[in-house]
Amino acid sequence: MDVYLNGQMLDAAEAAISVEDAGFQHSVGLFETMAAFHGKVFRIVPHLQRLQKSAHDLGLARELNLESLQRAVEQTIAHNELTDARIRLTVTAGAISLLRKDAPSTPPEPTVLVAAQPPTRYDPAYFENGVMALIAPPAANPFDPLAGHKTLSYWGRLRTLRQAASAGAGEAIWLNVSNHLAGGAISNIFLVRDGKLLTPFARGEETQGSLPAPVLPGITRAAVVELARELDIPIERRMLSVPDLLDADEVFLTNSSWLVLPVTRVEKKAISNGQVGQTTRRLRTGLLELITRETM
Repeated sequence: MDVYLNGQMLDAAEAAISVEDAGFQHSVGLFETMAAFHGKVFRIVPHLQRLQKSAHDLGLARELNLESLQRAVEQTIAHNELTDARIRLTVTAGAISLLRKDAPSTPPEPTVLVAAQPPTRYDPAYFENGVMALIAPPAANPFDPLAGHKTLSYWGRLRTLRQAASAGAGEAIWLNVSNHLAGGAISNIFLVRDGKLLTPFARGEETQGSLPAPVLPGITRAAVVELARELDIPIERRMLSVPDLLDADEVFLTNSSWLVLPVTRVEKKAISNGQVGQTTRRLRTGLLELITRETM
């Protein structure tokens, strides 16, 4: 596979960044994981807008050229002759050395890397029967300015995901430091209770005067919220507890890779009757249909 790196298509084995790159040295960077269907990325503009807002809010860059980034993503997919694909777009602050005395006074150009590969193929049983999830220790911190952004500092999340996988679980559910639900290590979370869809506040959705929400505003999450409205499924964003999770009628997780993933067990506790619920099935089917309409 070839990758796009700073305006060039290069063999992945030959692509290289500076040893002084801020992403490598200090995890100063952002990324987006996107999915392409029929050769077209599902909702690429919201992905790039989220990236730009994070870059601005965190001081990575005042402005990113979204048209250029979109062309880079589309070029990478076409160059590798992919129709369905998993795309990772990474943007770092570029080559910055905090130690060199002769460092340039002007800000360096950001490093832009786009890698595309065939999508992950999940066992159909995950969606038919659901998966188990583990509960990770409280870690999502509303006082952390990086929380709720997709930064390169992802070790903590991947560590809990690896721990979940070693126990046979499909995801680790993160808690805020207040013990409220945040989401999965790499996903957003939804509960269904008495016919209503419940989800934690994400960054930008907080009520006036409340603490910042350390939850990523997922692109797939937003699509599911749209679908729920179209299907007349009531939805509420609010603080959710572990008892809310364990007593839910249905639980599912969303991200750009698995889309809607049912959770039928949290550790030793079955969710309701331990079967995938009808609301989860309706939303997964609706999302697949929406993706087809927007990418065909």
